[in-house]
Parts: sequence; C-alpha cells; structure tokens
Amino acid sequence: MTDSTTSDPARHRLAWLTQRLEFRMIGLAILLAVCLSLLSPYFLTRSNIFNILDQSVVIGIVAVGMTFVILTGGIDLSVGSVAGVTGIILGLAVQNNYPVPVAIVLAVMCGGGIGLLSGILVAYFGLAAFVVTLGVMAIGRSLAYILSGQTAIASIPDSMQSIVYTDVFGIPTNVLFLAVLYILAWAYLTYTKGGRTIYAIGSNKEAARAAGLSVLFYSVLPYVISGALSAVAITFSIAQILSADPLMGNAMELDAIAAVVIGGASLFGGRGSIIGTLIGVLIMVMIRNGLNLMGVSPFWQGSAIGTIIIVALLFERLIGQRVGR
Repeated sequence: MTDSTTSDPARHRLAWLTQRLEFRMIGLAILLAVCLSLLSPYFLTRSNIFNILDQSVVIGIVAVGMTFVILTGGIDLSVGSVAGVTGIILGLAVQNNYPVPVAIVLAVMCGGGIGLLSGILVAYFGLAAFVVTLGVMAIGRSLAYILSGQTAIASIPDSMQSIVYTDVFGIPTNVLFLAVLYILAWAYLTYTKGGRTIYAIGSNKEAARAAGLSVLFYSVLPYVISGALSAVAITFSIAQILSADPLMGNAMELDAIAAVVIGGASLFGGRGSIIGTLIGVLIMVMIRNGLNLMGVSPFWQGSAIGTIIIVALLFERLIGQRVGR
C-alpha cells in the first residue's frame, strides 16, 4: 500500500502546473510593483519596501494557517475572531502579572484549542466547515467583548515591542519570523508525508482513506495550525500598539482567504502552495500601500481592492483553463 493517491506522472504534472502558476503570480507582482512605482515615486523607496514587509507580517502569518485549511478543501472563517479573543487573553494575562512569554504561549495554546474544536466538529462529526467556523467566529467575537469588558486593554509592557522593533542583521525580527515560518511551512508541505496527505485529502478524501492515510488526524491538524497562528499574528499587532482591543482581527479572514486564493489555491482543495500564498499576501499589501501613497480615500480602497482581486482571479481562471486543456 502506497502513501500517495496519485501516480508519479500525475504528481509531476501537478508540480509543473503549480510552478507555472507561481511564475505567473511572480510576474503579476512585479508588474504591479512597476505600475505603482510609476504612479508614486515613493513606492520603491527603501523605507516603503520595509513598510510593505512590516504590513505583510500579520496577514501573512494568518494566511499560512488558512493555506493548510484550504488545501484540505475546508475554510476557516473564524481566524479574525480567534485572533481577537486570544489577543484579549494575552492582554489579561499580562495585566495579571504573567510574564510576557507565558502570556504569549497561553494565547497560542488557546488559539490552537479553538482550532482543535473546529477541526473535530468538521472532520469527526462531518459538519460543514463554513457553518462550524462561522459559528466559532460569532462565539469568539462575543467572548472577546465579554472578557475585555468591552474596552481595550492598554497595560501592555513596553518590553513586548522588542519582538517587532528590533532587527537581526538589519532585518526586522517580525519580518524574519515571517520568512522562517514560510520556509518551514513550505518544507512541511513539500517534503513530508503529512504535507502529501493534506494535498491528498483535498484532492480525494475517500481515495486518501483507501490508501491508508491518517485522514482524520490530518483533517483536524490544519484547523489547529490556523487557530494557533491567528494567536501568533495578533501577538505582533499587540506588540506594535501595546494595546489589546476586542475589535482586533476584524475582517482578517477575508484578507487571508483572498491572499490564499490570489496565490493560486483552489477553494475545493488539493491545489495551492505556500509560495503562491506569500505572493498573494505581497500583492494584497502592495495594492493597499500603493493606494495610500496615491491618496485614495479609505472609503474607495475597498472597492478598488475588491475589483482588482476579482479581475486577477478571473484572469488566472482563464489562463488555468487554457493550461489544463
């Protein structure tokens, strides 16, 4: 019995198509950067490039977890509210004199625990991921308000800023963390049996089960990763502003899903890559950054970003269909 549900030729073809998709997305990102640099002379400055990287950290971390979930054919609408409630848990722990590292670990464990609950309901009980995570989203946001007393927690020690405003060899620590996270996620999905199993589940769950793969475990694991990384992401947000607000993480799930889909992942599962997700995150952040530099009103930015996303996905779908034929 093999641990793969696809033949070698099929696997090589899938890898080739994925690489072609990644190259196209890189080309799109470069074209977007060139256009924005022509529209604003400040876009390609050193300070703005570091600003783009800094703005990519929070959504980039959440998008990693979302990639794992979407690859299995699931969806996690709860990442924003999980980030919000775990941020409040972190803030309350620090407020009650817990050491900062202990408070961070506690928040991450709570995020992973929420993800575990969602994963069990989806994988073990067979409930729809959309409905389960929608319910968890509502519960999480409600708990964030209840635990915080409907107010922000501002008693965050200045020492937390060290995870954001220090650097290693000139690279900000938060950006370095993001880079390491993506390398580890890419290596896991590319070279481990667990990564191949996640792809197999998204491609054909019954075939993966027939092949003797641990379908239940690897169907739950992505939700645990997603919940834990939501807590990690909000930790960096709190470290920047030294405040934990129950509204933090609002609409984060939309940005994360958009970044993953722009990066070439299929919402039906089985197709996508970490590299594509990273490119999708950068494209999202570059669009927002460029619109800010051009002085576009925040009220119009949502429409502009939504239009660009839809056009990009339509363009990619048309190209993907041609390649498939």
